[in-house]
Amino acid sequence: MSVFFVFYGLINVLPLYATGELHRNSSDAGLLLTVFLLSAIVTRPFTGKVLDIIGKRKMLIISILLYLATTVLYIFIKPFLLLLLLRFIQGIAFSILTTANNSIAADIVPPARRGQGLGYFSMSQNLAIVLGPFVALLIVQYVTFDLLFIVMSAVVLLGAICALSIKLPANKHVEKPKLTFTWSDLVERKVLPVALLGGFVAFSYSGVLSYLTIYAQEKDLLAYASLFYVVFAAAMLLSRPFTGKIYDTKGPKYIIVPGFFIFIIGLIIMGLMTNMSSFLLAGLLIGLGYGALVPSFQAMSVQSTDVHRSGYATATFFTIFDIGIAGGSAILGAISVHYGFAQIYYVSAVVLVIGAMIYFLTQNKLTKNQTT
Repeated sequence: MSVFFVFYGLINVLPLYATGELHRNSSDAGLLLTVFLLSAIVTRPFTGKVLDIIGKRKMLIISILLYLATTVLYIFIKPFLLLLLLRFIQGIAFSILTTANNSIAADIVPPARRGQGLGYFSMSQNLAIVLGPFVALLIVQYVTFDLLFIVMSAVVLLGAICALSIKLPANKHVEKPKLTFTWSDLVERKVLPVALLGGFVAFSYSGVLSYLTIYAQEKDLLAYASLFYVVFAAAMLLSRPFTGKIYDTKGPKYIIVPGFFIFIIGLIIMGLMTNMSSFLLAGLLIGLGYGALVPSFQAMSVQSTDVHRSGYATATFFTIFDIGIAGGSAILGAISVHYGFAQIYYVSAVVLVIGAMIYFLTQNKLTKNQTT
């Protein structure tokens, strides 16, 4: 939770930091996320093999310490180019850390309850989605960005302490793999169809992730941005017990199909929003849709391959997911400069419609590829 608390907190306030404190434009503000995710994309394909060689717990601890160090450096680094470099390095730590963390969770959860188990695990991330932006926006509205960076550093330190307490069962695979990389070490091919669908979701979500605070400021609704994330996360948290159980008992399509529909409607309302009510309604629908789709696709990814390949499956899924967010942030940022922020949510809705159509056409094949 501490990792995503900082991730979502910084993503939502760094655009304000770039445009307000550093006097950059919205496209430059989007680069702060794009560069971060670019490093994660470059790093993540290698993490599955590295986790097998060095160990998931060891890499979890190493990466969270690097994440802590880079978070502290926000206090001292002010030039924009150096800030981009810092974001790049922190993205490396984030990619290793989240892959190790999610892979460990997938290993612990019984296969028959993977939908529910990973759903509950994702609830901690969902909680961070609201707490991170809520605390970050509260601090920068009333105090300073430097205090924000200090608070974020303290949160990661707490997470690092918690990571030290994680104990894993002994690895049954005694022989360690060699430090050589083949195509199968970089990409889990069985996961690619599901991961590509996750990429469509990530692209559409990037408009919310990268530009919501600037868009809200433009609409004179910045005061309600924190409340947006409260509604957004509450929708995900309250729906998780139901969606996870339905996923395990009836199948993924009963969650994914309505998830696409709700998410698309939420994005359209976001583009049309003119007041607090429509702003929060968009947050509710986007939270329900995103909360249904991402854990479902993540569970499908893990179930698409053998259990000992969970690290590779997780790395592949999040590589494509990061590409979707990074590409979306860059493309939608360019659209916002020329056509305005409202248009990026209409474009995001269209992209999600395409993703939904692909799922409808391939759902039977995807379901057959699932393992227990």
